[in-house]
Amino acid sequence: MGANMARRLQETGFRVTAVFDARRKTAEALAQELGCEAPKRLADVVAAADVVVTVVTDDAAMERIFATKGDSLLRGAKDRLFINCATVSPAVHVMVEQRAQAVGASSLEACMASSITQARQGSLYLMLGGTDAAFEQAKPVLEQLASSSRYIGPAGTAAQVKALVNMVMNINTAGLAEGLGLGAALGLDLAMLREVFSQTGANSRVLQTDGEDMQNRDHSCFFSAAHAAKDSGIALGLAKAAKCRTPLAKATFDQYSKMVASGLGELDKSGVAELTFPGRGPKPPARAKASAPASKPAAAKSKPAKRR
Repeated sequence: MGANMARRLQETGFRVTAVFDARRKTAEALAQELGCEAPKRLADVVAAADVVVTVVTDDAAMERIFATKGDSLLRGAKDRLFINCATVSPAVHVMVEQRAQAVGASSLEACMASSITQARQGSLYLMLGGTDAAFEQAKPVLEQLASSSRYIGPAGTAAQVKALVNMVMNINTAGLAEGLGLGAALGLDLAMLREVFSQTGANSRVLQTDGEDMQNRDHSCFFSAAHAAKDSGIALGLAKAAKCRTPLAKATFDQYSKMVASGLGELDKSGVAELTFPGRGPKPPARAKASAPASKPAAAKSKPAKRR
């Protein structure tokens, strides 16, 4: 996601000055492609740029890159703007904003509900949270990355909405896997079943993006099962704090956690079908890929692009 966002920004007139990744070879390859630096230190990224876009894996990664001690994006960050696109806990976005403000910088959460292809095309859907000033400052960048966006409110609120988006998406995905898995167990024609689903109350965007992949065991990764487990866990944490019962979210979290425990965490979320179709099991299918190629954007399929 981050690499394709960098490509998009460079193509639309921004000067990408530096890229950073914990995997040095990944950063160096992208830097060579874009003609920019690949610093070894986070502080050097901040020194090279006025605006820093972050896309990291989880809460722990966000806390590391915005650490108050040692090498961090907060070093020399006065007057910088951070646009943080990862799906992490709302409290972490609030923490990042507070730490940024303490050193004279600005922070905006820009939670993404799109995938690799949209990042490359500049057609992301973004949910935004932070101060009005940070939102206004980020607009020129956001307009090139997203075809649509929604300002939600103060820091943390966009992350709450994103957690609910992914909670419902994951529930839909796991439910579809069960429906198609039961259809397969009954000996039904799954192409027929998917067509019937599409014309009835069983229709969903997940059916369009993942149904055929579940049938064909094609789980090329646009949004991993590990991320699905992580995001469902964030939603469960919010539900617990709000004293709201979410049994379907819990069941979905358990399914994706089982995928991770079974070694299937790097498959696409559609891989949850490996737990529900008869004759399948924890061994990854031969056609599955761990991830889309990092050196080029994922090719668009004829069906609607997957979202995250």
